Amino acid sequence: MSLLRLRAVLRGPGGFRGPGIPWRIFRSYSSASTKEKANRNGTCERTELLEVLKARAKQLQGSNVPEVTVNKVELDALDNDKYQEAVEPGPKERQPRARGDDLAQSSTWAKKLQKEMYIQQLKMKQELPSAASQLALEGQAKLDVKAETKAKAKPMKSPNIPKMKAGTAWNQSSGTPHGKPRVVEAKEAAELKRPQRMPKEKSNQQVLQQTIQCNLECFLFLQQSEEAERYLLLCQSSPVKSKVLDVGAYNIVMRSWARKGSLNRIDRLFSILETTGLQPNLDSYAVVLECMGRNQSPPKAILRYLQQLSSNGFHVDELFQKCLFEEDEKEMVLRAIRTVQPNYQLPPPPSPEISKSSLLQDFYSRDTMVPYPKLDFSMKELQERFQQQLEMELKSTITIESVEAAKPLTPQAIKARELLGTLRSQWHDAILQALQNSKRSMVRPKRLSKYSLLYPYLCLLPDEDYVDIMLQILNDLSPQGESLAVLARELGSKVYDRYIIQRKLRSCQLEKVQKIYENYIELLAKDSQPKQYLPREYWEKLVAEADFGPSLNLKSCSWPCVLLMRLGMHMLELLVKAVKVPRNILNNRLESKPIPVLYHVYSFYSNWQVGLIKPHPIYSQILSNAAETTLTFNSSAMPMLCPPVPWTSASFGAFVLSDTKLMRFLDESTHHQVVLEQCPVVNLHPVLDALNQLGNCAWKINQPVLDIIISIFNDKGDEKLDIPPPLSEAPKPPTASGNSSTWSKSLKHELFLCKKKTAEMHSLRMDALYKLSIANYVRDKVFWFPHNMDFRGRTYPCPPYFNHLGNDVTRAILLFAEGRPLGPRGLDWLKIHLINLTGLKKKNALQERLEYANEIMEDILDSADHPLTGRKWWMDTDEPWQALACCMEIAKASRSPDPAAYISHFPVHQDGSCNGLQHYAALGRDLSGAASVNLVPCGLPQDVYSAVAQQVEEFRKKDAERGLKIARVLQGFISRKVVKQTVMTVVYGVTRYGGRLQIEKRLKEIDEFPEEYLWEASHYLVKQVFNSIKEMFSATRDIQNWLTESAKLIAQSGRTVEWVTPLGLPIIQPYYRSKSTVLNCGMQRLSVRSSNSSQKPDTVKQKNAFPPNFIHSLDSTHMMLTALHCLRKGLTFVSVHDCYWTHALTVDVMNQVCRQQFVALHSEKILQDLSEFMLEKYCSSSSSSTEPIAHWQKRLMEQLSNVPRTGEFNLQQVMDSTYFFS
Repeated sequence: MSLLRLRAVLRGPGGFRGPGIPWRIFRSYSSASTKEKANRNGTCERTELLEVLKARAKQLQGSNVPEVTVNKVELDALDNDKYQEAVEPGPKERQPRARGDDLAQSSTWAKKLQKEMYIQQLKMKQELPSAASQLALEGQAKLDVKAETKAKAKPMKSPNIPKMKAGTAWNQSSGTPHGKPRVVEAKEAAELKRPQRMPKEKSNQQVLQQTIQCNLECFLFLQQSEEAERYLLLCQSSPVKSKVLDVGAYNIVMRSWARKGSLNRIDRLFSILETTGLQPNLDSYAVVLECMGRNQSPPKAILRYLQQLSSNGFHVDELFQKCLFEEDEKEMVLRAIRTVQPNYQLPPPPSPEISKSSLLQDFYSRDTMVPYPKLDFSMKELQERFQQQLEMELKSTITIESVEAAKPLTPQAIKARELLGTLRSQWHDAILQALQNSKRSMVRPKRLSKYSLLYPYLCLLPDEDYVDIMLQILNDLSPQGESLAVLARELGSKVYDRYIIQRKLRSCQLEKVQKIYENYIELLAKDSQPKQYLPREYWEKLVAEADFGPSLNLKSCSWPCVLLMRLGMHMLELLVKAVKVPRNILNNRLESKPIPVLYHVYSFYSNWQVGLIKPHPIYSQILSNAAETTLTFNSSAMPMLCPPVPWTSASFGAFVLSDTKLMRFLDESTHHQVVLEQCPVVNLHPVLDALNQLGNCAWKINQPVLDIIISIFNDKGDEKLDIPPPLSEAPKPPTASGNSSTWSKSLKHELFLCKKKTAEMHSLRMDALYKLSIANYVRDKVFWFPHNMDFRGRTYPCPPYFNHLGNDVTRAILLFAEGRPLGPRGLDWLKIHLINLTGLKKKNALQERLEYANEIMEDILDSADHPLTGRKWWMDTDEPWQALACCMEIAKASRSPDPAAYISHFPVHQDGSCNGLQHYAALGRDLSGAASVNLVPCGLPQDVYSAVAQQVEEFRKKDAERGLKIARVLQGFISRKVVKQTVMTVVYGVTRYGGRLQIEKRLKEIDEFPEEYLWEASHYLVKQVFNSIKEMFSATRDIQNWLTESAKLIAQSGRTVEWVTPLGLPIIQPYYRSKSTVLNCGMQRLSVRSSNSSQKPDTVKQKNAFPPNFIHSLDSTHMMLTALHCLRKGLTFVSVHDCYWTHALTVDVMNQVCRQQFVALHSEKILQDLSEFMLEKYCSSSSSSTEPIAHWQKRLMEQLSNVPRTGEFNLQQVMDSTYFFS
């Protein structure tokens, strides 16, 4: 069970229907469901044709059918008998009678339906490849943009619309304006032959260019030089494709010939290149010289190209400084050059550049450099761990045992497992045969113009790999089904990931990484000499010393979404067609006709239509009966078993083989990657070093706590302790008699809520199952979490399921692998940390918290000794599992002979006090705001939420005295809890509308509050909360308004908001207007909705998101500065955004560093620097330009120049503030 099932689980069994709403609930509450039939043959007959035809009838009439079954597997003749076959849904799937069923006799729809089915059947009989596989050269680049029929409609904001992977909203559509599904029509075959239209948008041209390069790289990988050149020349002759061809496309084809030593073919391509008006670049000359070195060309020919290289303004040394090489290409280029220049020496590696950031001058100074801290592992142990990690990544997936208690193996389960094994073996053979047949049908046409360009993508891996990928998708499919687009994207991505691994193996990159890593671990191993290098610096040094061999970055182009979807759709079609099960496998009374295991249905949500793939209930039943106890994950979803490969650039680091980006992207945006690659690498050094420092923290499992959690998990769970109970504990639905059409509204609503709760329980249960199972798998291991970041610079562990950013349960079972003595104050910090976790003494001083901990030592020790049978004090805390883990640590330390010498692995946390407002107060030097968020020293912690609540209460009293009714109604109801969420999120851009909803939700939780005043009260309170914050944080609101207005003007000018953090990280807000691209695929037309940098910016999102994103980039900068300076002090440090973790011994040191770096950060001219950067970027014009400055530009210049004034707060006070972080 890997990513697909987890995604379905986390979203809820209801798939796209919101959190945990089952599919059949939506069917039951739809306005037009499938007609019920009287006869009952069981759930195994749901996919019969009558249901298909009736649903199709309703589609043709334009009604809102929630689910339409499209069976594209059966190839039998469609005679009249088949129209009469009926199926009744299973007992749990009964539907209310749909209105309008008598319209099934309409001659209009019947004729149209028969025509469609006849055409479809003819195409099947003639074995025409599906639209997904019949991707001719002309059709590959054709991107039809779906017309927007409702320009201002925003269906994606509906709560029932799916949230897709990586933030992209994928929507499937038939391509018609109203989203009516269509079976493939005859005219689609002709569409492939139509002349291409020039893409109207830049984004289409980008996709086309990317697709052409990917196709050529595919031919290169397959060593099909002839096909690559033919395809290139065909593109060149196309009026559309020729306009997007660049020199990179020609270089790829020349590389394929260079590997074969075919100099004459490269000469010819050089000549063609010149006729197109394109100039050869460095890569072009590297390719031709590689070919000459490979076939040992005469000096005269080599000299001619070297002279041409020089005349084009290049130097020979640049070939080795700027070009990327694979296999022995570098050696071949050098051999060619030395043929004419025997004494030529490779240019020396550039001397390491040092970051010039004013915040890190001391950090990078060689005078203050200290040896990098060692791990408690020898060279041999680290090498063994590297091999284990490599083996796991080479397999792409890993199967582990579930922690769920294995039920007694019943005869039914044994039989089901044997049956499942037999079926999987048959399906493997069937899918393999279907794949091979598909590939044969693709190569049948002789003319290249008919050559399907999906064919090479089906040859990149061994056939067995494709079969494994498809079977994995089948095994992971949720019983409620999955979106067609998600499955297609998942299939395409899995092929791409394995292809990249094969590229790394073929290019000998892995071999080089292995050799460098063997030397790299000398920096970390305890039995090697100390070295005064950072991980990035040491890796770069080792790479520079390894002169020869391949580059560690691949010369490759990522596959565009359109290509991934087409490939995935083709594989999905093969899967649907090939995988069948005997109809009578669970019921011998039925005939033994094979029926499909998967079927294709449509569902309607508002104006959107979504295609789903659902498993047959027979398959789901067999899986349920088998009760398998293993889970399958992608290898990149697991913690690493060795220290991560250090980040050295925007495209290299983290896992050994798995492709990982430094910055996570939204949608299909590639603008971030382009900007990162264009940014001088030295500017990224601080960010890379901080990520490496976080990733190099070694972890282990707190086994006693894990075992207690698993025991409760397997014993019905405990919702109070955040251990989700199994479905056996779900509420039982009320008994309902008679037909569903006779049920009352209240009964239907009760059933709906009951099933919704069941689905939510299932989601939470499976989420916990995955986390606990991964933790149990690494229970005896030391492991690491490689990190990357989002576009704001906020850091995250790469493994998505189990990491220290998780909930209370996950954090409680994680310990530092490195242990340190508690020291003189360590035990006190453990006790204070425990009281912080309870949430009981938030307003008390640290000394009072410590005294309270000493007073309740009996309860603490009892919790540690008898967690499930004693007084259970730990259960009544805010974070019960972390509290229990801390109780156990305190018990061990206090009972040791010398607590100060006790070796502790326990992480102690220090939290920022409303960190976003802290940054705003520091930016504006806001005296009153700074005091409210603990930037000013004070004997007791200041609580900004209570202060706002108190201010709001003052406003309420005045309004009540003036006779305002709602103010009187609210008497006694204004509390810290009511206003907290709104105050917390104001800094992150919450609007009054959003704030009102937050307050309304809190008021609903108060039983005594009169429900009829909810709207009026929440409307009044949100106004007063905003007024209070404006009064308390005047400078904060000024800065927020300045940022918002600046972003608005920038976005209105048609540009995205960009800035650079104080550490030098370039940031772009990735909010663009989305568009739909329609793909003609075999099962249905697929409308892929995406937004990228080639489209206009989304003005509203750019404006509203800038203030919170800017503050997030500052809190990330503060964290990174703290991480780097903690490294210099020899501390173990990790963070969960504004919550910093270290050993109890080093909390005081970390607190000092944290405050120093906050003061240093805000001592920079942050707002002034931002203003100057934006003026330069958005308002500067050429000095020679005579054009008048546009009106919008004048407004923007005035806005950006008018930097908010700052107050009188002295930043140095932060150094003495105990509760700044506490």
